[in-house]
Amino acid sequence: MEDVLDLYAKPYSADRPVVCFDELPFQLLADKRSPQPVAPGRPTRVDYEYRRQGTANLFLCFEPLAGWRHVAVTAHRTNKDFAEQMRALADDHYPDASVIAVVLDNLSTHSPSALYQTFPPAEARRLVKRLEFHYTPKHGSWLNMAELEVAILSRQCLRRRLPNPTVLQREIDAWEAERNCIRAKAHWHFTTMQARSKLRRLYPA
Repeated sequence: MEDVLDLYAKPYSADRPVVCFDELPFQLLADKRSPQPVAPGRPTRVDYEYRRQGTANLFLCFEPLAGWRHVAVTAHRTNKDFAEQMRALADDHYPDASVIAVVLDNLSTHSPSALYQTFPPAEARRLVKRLEFHYTPKHGSWLNMAELEVAILSRQCLRRRLPNPTVLQREIDAWEAERNCIRAKAHWHFTTMQARSKLRRLYPA
């Protein structure tokens, strides 16, 4: 816990950005009947019946001090999918950063070994040297600021029926562009000293 809190207390550095990473399953749903559009004095009418269209997975990266986020829609969340997201983080999103501190939870796929299972050894080693993993403690995923952004994404964009991955990615891209345009940031206030006081039951007597 203190490792993550100390990381959040560091000032912004473009050379060593702090990026919070999380993932979210999403159920794809389609209307069985076309909704009736809004009319004067009458809101949009949506039939309660829907058709299940499978599921998708959302990978979310969020840099809270820069107000930047990116969401990728994938069909699965395997080791290979995670490794590809880490490669994109290092090579596409932060090509000039020397080290990227990645805050993430303890899912079995969230490990350097996933990169070695996906890429040739030299390529995996190159990426691992640029990625510094910081894990939230078990039952402490609330320490990951990506969860704050996931909650906003769910509230502002995902509380409706989205029938397929193409539509889902299009709607998320629009949400992402607007949030990035206004550089919406997260301001973390919970410090290591506060943790030692408020969560002292977790420390040795």
